[in-house]
Amino acid sequence: MIRKTFIALLMLVAVGSQAQTPIYLDSTKDIETRVEDALSRMTLNEKIAVIHAQSKFSSPGVKRLGFPDFWTDDGPHGVRPDVLWDEWEQAGQTNDSCVAFPALTCLAATWNPAMAKNYGRSLGEEALYRGKGMILGPGVNIYRSPLNGRNFEYMGEDPLLASRMVVPYVQGLQSTGVAACVKHYALNNSEEFRHQVNVVVSDRALHEIYLPAFKAAVQEGGAWAIMGAYNLYKDQHNCHNEIMLNKILKGDWGFDGVVVSDWGGAHDTDEAVKYGLDMEFGTWTDGLAMGKTNAYDSYYLADAYKQAIVEGKYTTRELDEKVRRVLRLFFRTTMREGKGHGFLCSEAHYDVAREVAEEGIVLLKNAAVKPAKRGKAVPVLPIDVSKAKKILVVGENAIKMMTVGGGSSSLKAQKEISPLDGLRQLCAQLNADCVVDYARGYVGDTTGEYNGVTTGQNLKDDRQPAELIAEAVAKAKEADCVVFFGGLNKSDFQDCEGHDRKEYALPYDQDSVVEALAAANPRLVYVNISGNAVGMPWKDRVPAIVQGWFLGSESGEALARVLTGQANPSGKLPFTWTVALNDVGAHALDAWHGTWREGGKIIDEEYKEGLYVGYRWADKQQTKPLFAFGHGLSYTTFRLSDLRLSASDMAADGKLTFTVNVKNTGTRDGAEVVQLYIHDAESSVDRPYKELKGFQKVALKAGESRDVNIDIDVTALSFYDETAQAWKAEAGVFEALVGNAADNLPLKAKFTLNEN
Repeated sequence: MIRKTFIALLMLVAVGSQAQTPIYLDSTKDIETRVEDALSRMTLNEKIAVIHAQSKFSSPGVKRLGFPDFWTDDGPHGVRPDVLWDEWEQAGQTNDSCVAFPALTCLAATWNPAMAKNYGRSLGEEALYRGKGMILGPGVNIYRSPLNGRNFEYMGEDPLLASRMVVPYVQGLQSTGVAACVKHYALNNSEEFRHQVNVVVSDRALHEIYLPAFKAAVQEGGAWAIMGAYNLYKDQHNCHNEIMLNKILKGDWGFDGVVVSDWGGAHDTDEAVKYGLDMEFGTWTDGLAMGKTNAYDSYYLADAYKQAIVEGKYTTRELDEKVRRVLRLFFRTTMREGKGHGFLCSEAHYDVAREVAEEGIVLLKNAAVKPAKRGKAVPVLPIDVSKAKKILVVGENAIKMMTVGGGSSSLKAQKEISPLDGLRQLCAQLNADCVVDYARGYVGDTTGEYNGVTTGQNLKDDRQPAELIAEAVAKAKEADCVVFFGGLNKSDFQDCEGHDRKEYALPYDQDSVVEALAAANPRLVYVNISGNAVGMPWKDRVPAIVQGWFLGSESGEALARVLTGQANPSGKLPFTWTVALNDVGAHALDAWHGTWREGGKIIDEEYKEGLYVGYRWADKQQTKPLFAFGHGLSYTTFRLSDLRLSASDMAADGKLTFTVNVKNTGTRDGAEVVQLYIHDAESSVDRPYKELKGFQKVALKAGESRDVNIDIDVTALSFYDETAQAWKAEAGVFEALVGNAADNLPLKAKFTLNEN
């Protein structure tokens, strides 16, 4: 009833006493008809207004026609707390706390598209409740180097994995009537000097590695918005770039949504008008730095653009096309009927956060260790709490809140369960006699504030490193098991927007703590909290290693359930974990952070490794990673067998089905990921030895077996032909490689792609 009254009032505002409903308010009409009708009614001032911001996170609607203001917000991992209208300070609201979902590296590590859809839908419901029309995410830039400070917000190194995970995320989010704004398009693979980097990359690497996830988000996910990147490509900033935006995105891919500038990413009126930008945000602020106050009419697409139209420099053709896209966005979001009200901090959202966290945690290593007394050697994990009298937890990351910090994805979470608290709570339920003790081990970053949100934690500890290690070692000698929570945090030069990491090694001399604990107690578990790989010189001396990511609100509960076996880990790495930094192509070829041009304003960064990112480089150089792409263990065991093909040859317009039998040969229920890679045996161009072209996650009860099917078509066999500027598949012999990690592909079968 309230909504009907509101619509009636809008109609009165729009058309006075006219009885007939204007076409743009008639929900029975298709969106394009409504867009054209609304456009025809708008003044020049109204058109200019809707294509740029009016505050830090909003743009105006069209009040005269009944279009409400359009509010967007950061957060691929949760809805960012509101800031003041014209300042980067918190608005001081008490109703903008949220569920913090796991970082996107963790989501990618689930290798489960169904989890991505649940994640997107839950985030959309929270955004809807908060009155947001668009969420600035997800991010799908490729993991090119483990030093990139923003890798934790992205979906790993492989374009196929990122593509298959981003599509359901976008669909889930937009099913709530909230737009996804997929970012940062494109080639935004480092944070240092991000406004000055001009990326030099081959057309093949661009189309085969760095664009597929964006393309999938647009053509399969139906993304309603794309955010341009800060960096340059072919000497044009990516927020107004002729090739990236006009040719590829809007032309080749048929994108009908809105291109949004990253905050401070627009640089010139003429380029913004001509080269694909539709909505401008953040100009004069240089990202998060305070600039001119209330400068919104001074934006490149504001008064300067309007004055140029009045003076005849431009017609309204380009303007009308931008406004059409914005109106289309309005009708899909703020003007969409029946989208509901959303939910904030619901039990269902916390359940999704925990499920994603549990499925994304990766068991990297789990060696058997003999007990102190006589007996058979058994794996360190899961921890048998029923028999344990004392478990020692060590490390700052066991107690430090990780939802605050890291840049624009920083959140004001309603709750965040720390790893220490999660383990204590669960162990108390499982065995009241089990004591979970704690030792600090090291002191890292004791601050806990970002952009006005504070953790409220006091982590100050003035003891010297030797004292902290001595305490941890003494306690470790008396414990049944030691769990060290280390890794990175979300401070500058770690996993954080704006800067890249300075080194591959763990910060705060954590290696010394790990070495000392390994010598003190053989039953040591190292849990790495990060969005990036780190150096592990002690890997062979630590029996159990877990990748714990940034897991959000349910971090402690999810980690505790996996460590104690209440949940069986099934995560797989979404990137290659190298032994050393020089095992990464960008670093081996001295192609990281590029070279300053004369004058010191632009850095030319050549992607010398081309196609050879991650496991592709490892294959080319025949280097053995610390942990391979796709690697992840379980508390049960699986056997993959009986690879079958639906045919021995494939037509160019046909499909091929690969069938594999998967059996859970262990004693616990669990899930395995079947991974299909394709090797081109006789290509006319240089190609990586293998490339991921399909995967399927399957949950099996102990002893259960099931056939898993993976389909491919000719696109899985294609490469980007730089001469023809098109995708091409060559007839000939290919080989399917099937297994459960990039370095464990025991099943093989050859097949032929026929001539036309």
